[in-house]
Amino acid sequence: MKIVVLDGFAANPGDLSWEGIKALGECTIYDRTAPEEVLERAAGAEVLLTNKVIINADHMAALPELKYIGVLATGYNVVDTAAAKERGIIVTNIPSYSTASVAQMVFAHILNITQQVQHHSEEVHKGRWTNSKDFCFWDTPLMELREKKIGLVGLGNTGYTTARVAIGFGMQVYALTSKSHFQLPPEIKKMDLDQLFSECDIISLHCPLTPETHEMVNARRLAMMKPTAILINTGRGPLVNEQDLADALNSGKIYAAGVDVLSTEPPRADNPLLTAKNCYITPHIAWATLEARERLMNIATSNIQAYIAGTPENVVNK
Repeated sequence: MKIVVLDGFAANPGDLSWEGIKALGECTIYDRTAPEEVLERAAGAEVLLTNKVIINADHMAALPELKYIGVLATGYNVVDTAAAKERGIIVTNIPSYSTASVAQMVFAHILNITQQVQHHSEEVHKGRWTNSKDFCFWDTPLMELREKKIGLVGLGNTGYTTARVAIGFGMQVYALTSKSHFQLPPEIKKMDLDQLFSECDIISLHCPLTPETHEMVNARRLAMMKPTAILINTGRGPLVNEQDLADALNSGKIYAAGVDVLSTEPPRADNPLLTAKNCYITPHIAWATLEARERLMNIATSNIQAYIAGTPENVVNK
């Protein structure tokens, strides 16, 4: 069996092993693959693994040996799943591997913003503490999380794990969720979307990107938020209208934002969030802890093994 990994570098830049997958067939691993290189590199492959390289209907039509596409991520919008189903090609993803890591990043952003960790560390290194007349200094607001309201847009695995962390900080937790009140622990209360934006001190996005959620964070919803409010996005960049968010930050309509994802990645140099006031951006690394990537690699291997055994798992195009 021929296995081709189109863009393996992000998941495994060299600190993990491909041996589990290599043991399953003749395996070729590419760090990165440009769109025009897909057909040449995938020729003859029965199993194709991709992270962000797009596999469309035209590719599938030109690859008659292709029987299995494994997405090395949870989101699988890079594959035309309908076209794959028509051709009998199995498509799998890697669910829940980064849940704990993403929840951790949510609070890395929240704590950085509420305690202004990055800012004050930079000021210390500039010599401001050395030259201070007092034993301490701060020049931005500092916020305690206890009793603050956090609104979670979505309560799947990551949203729920984030909720448990928030409860540990003594926060009041509210969520937009399809679950009923009876399915929720007493510490988590349901709210509709507009209520979340108007009443909560922190909003954190944990919903999938769909036509309905595309740019759900826009000028109208940002105008509902408190001027002291914080927006966190570790979900998908297009959940947010970036120009509207930049305008809200620059005008003081909301206090700050922490984002790990942008609408185009890497971002264009003119992305308005790159120069927006109080906007803290990390380069899509919430998922990328060593532990999470190790789980990803193990599940990817198990997915292929299950396919070979005729009992495929984590299929997204049934």
